[in-house]
Amino acid sequence: MFQSLENATVLITAGASGIGRVMAEAFLKQNAAVHIADISQPAIDDCLAANPAISASLCDVSDQDQVGQLFEDFKRHHRKLNVMINNAGIAGPTAAVEDVDINDWRQTLDVDLTGTFLTTRLAVPMLKSAGGGSIINMSSNAGLFGCPLRSPYVASKWAIIGLTKTWAMELGPFNIRVNAICPGSVAGPRIDGVIERDAEERGITAKEIRDVYQRQSSMRDFAKAEDVANMAVYLASGLGAMVSGQALGVDGHTESLSNWLD
Repeated sequence: MFQSLENATVLITAGASGIGRVMAEAFLKQNAAVHIADISQPAIDDCLAANPAISASLCDVSDQDQVGQLFEDFKRHHRKLNVMINNAGIAGPTAAVEDVDINDWRQTLDVDLTGTFLTTRLAVPMLKSAGGGSIINMSSNAGLFGCPLRSPYVASKWAIIGLTKTWAMELGPFNIRVNAICPGSVAGPRIDGVIERDAEERGITAKEIRDVYQRQSSMRDFAKAEDVANMAVYLASGLGAMVSGQALGVDGHTESLSNWLD
């Protein structure tokens, strides 16, 4: 297992914006080769304009054919794969369980859970061929605690942790480590949207929801995308050579995700 990420090749889904882009740029700083997949062509164009060393593919990870094409594209750019980061995911609906639409349920699990499965099943043969490597799955502190009004999202994030532990068992003998990162609320447009929808559902202000979210962490603040990227770099490098099968919080220590009832 490499100590340095220099000359490593990294594939990141949802890598053109938000946490994914920050991770891609963090790996570039480590002199790794980076390929991103994203569902948004404008986001890809913007990312590549700022980071011309990155290669990219347009891909909806919930679509098996598109994931297959992603790996064909990847192989045209790169000879090997060392690090697979399954970052693609959507927030899903904010609704009481009896009000969750079945189509919203299916879409959330298709992207967040099935997408991770589809990319990993094609990444594993390449990681084995490279003599080992690292798979990093993006879960959430909601996958550790549960979260009211977020049933589809929570279901997918709990399942991601189960897959992480299962794949760590399967792949450890091939020198492939598998871990999950469990961010809390990460500052940025995505959590802002979740807060706004949550506030609308509850009939209170977004500030009240934000205050509750921040009180859920011992650090009383949101993580930054850079915090998540730093964890990914650690897990991918030789520094994390004996870390596998773990669900690692990057959340300032979540105390509870249900104290909105207080």
